[in-house]
Amino acid sequence: MSAVIDPKQGQLAIEERPAAVGVQLSASLAIALKAIRTNSVRSFLTMLGIIIGIGAAIVSVSISQGAGQQLQEQIQAFGTHVLQVRPGSSFFGGRRQGAGTARPLTDRDVEAIAELSDQVEAVSGRIQSNVTLVAGGRNWPTQVQGVGPDFAITQSREVIEGRNFSEGEARSGATVALVGQTVVNELFDGIDPIGTRIRINRTPVTIIGVLEEKGANNFGQDQDDVIWMPLEAVRSRISRGAGSVPDNAGTITIKVWDDLDVLDVQAEIEDLLRLRRNLRPGAEDDFAVFNFAEFIRARNETQALLGFLLAAFSATSLVVGGIGIMNIMLVSVTERTREIGLRRAVGARRRDVLTQFLVEATVLGLIGGIIGMLAGVGGTYLASHLGEFPVLISPWTLAGAVGIAVFIAVFFGYYPARRASRLDPIEALRFE
Repeated sequence: MSAVIDPKQGQLAIEERPAAVGVQLSASLAIALKAIRTNSVRSFLTMLGIIIGIGAAIVSVSISQGAGQQLQEQIQAFGTHVLQVRPGSSFFGGRRQGAGTARPLTDRDVEAIAELSDQVEAVSGRIQSNVTLVAGGRNWPTQVQGVGPDFAITQSREVIEGRNFSEGEARSGATVALVGQTVVNELFDGIDPIGTRIRINRTPVTIIGVLEEKGANNFGQDQDDVIWMPLEAVRSRISRGAGSVPDNAGTITIKVWDDLDVLDVQAEIEDLLRLRRNLRPGAEDDFAVFNFAEFIRARNETQALLGFLLAAFSATSLVVGGIGIMNIMLVSVTERTREIGLRRAVGARRRDVLTQFLVEATVLGLIGGIIGMLAGVGGTYLASHLGEFPVLISPWTLAGAVGIAVFIAVFFGYYPARRASRLDPIEALRFE
């Protein structure tokens, strides 16, 4: 590289410019850090708005995302293509689902819904009762659920050992059972229980299968502390009472084919049940259909609204912090007017002065953003510990928060920097 090769020095100028820019930025950074250290208390108070805004944003967004993830997991545990039908009235999603008697759903209702085989993959009634299991001198209180043979499909549960009960066993009310892993551990010390006879209250029952392990759900309930039996067996032998309905199906769970619109199937099932239950046009439903896909839609709408409110709150805090930076930068420009005039007098260009003050604003925003990020992470874990909130801290959230802090600082620092760069050198040197 030589100026002789190119008389106009175009090549030389092109190669020197990056180095000059690098030196200029390095010098501006050193000046900015020195100014911040010199007025450390004022600088911290300037950054306080940014710190509070970023910290509050991270805490709010992390709690919101954690709650959203928890709800999503709960919904996915049931399945987005699963419907539940319950007798009686209910409110759901702000819409009245019906009112009137709690006339039970019956086995004939289950059979009628099952005939919609082109829309319904599986359907099962379910009733449940608290019981005590007795085996080998051990007792264990748990919950028995009377279900149909398709209940494993509607609940997305697999039988990992043994077998499920058959259609014939379901119809006859055979005293056979499937057990969860917690029951296996508590009554059999984890040993294979297939073929073992136990007592449920006073009823002898044979274990024919073990369900896959699910663990605790998001409500802290153990999903493996359960025993499944044919619906007829539970209805006639376990939870039979003087006022019980012989063909009561309890709650009906329906699994819709994955490629179908759940809302369309829900509407058809509602029409079918209204017809079966002799409800006149315009009469309110005496049953409720719960659609877990609607839970997702309602959650998305709620989360969008919550996100908007959190964004508005955080934006307000950041704007306040940005205004603080602008005010302090204006004060700094006034205090350093003679310094600016001296720099201009010895050859500094307007853009050099502009760069110096923009770098100072950027450093304030960056340091404030990093401190706010650390405060936000600490506040998030503190809220999770004290309030037992579900939280989710995303690296993108942290990086975005720091980036926003820098942007706010540069945006609000531009006017003071521009004002400094436009000072007249002679007038600046005369400034007292």
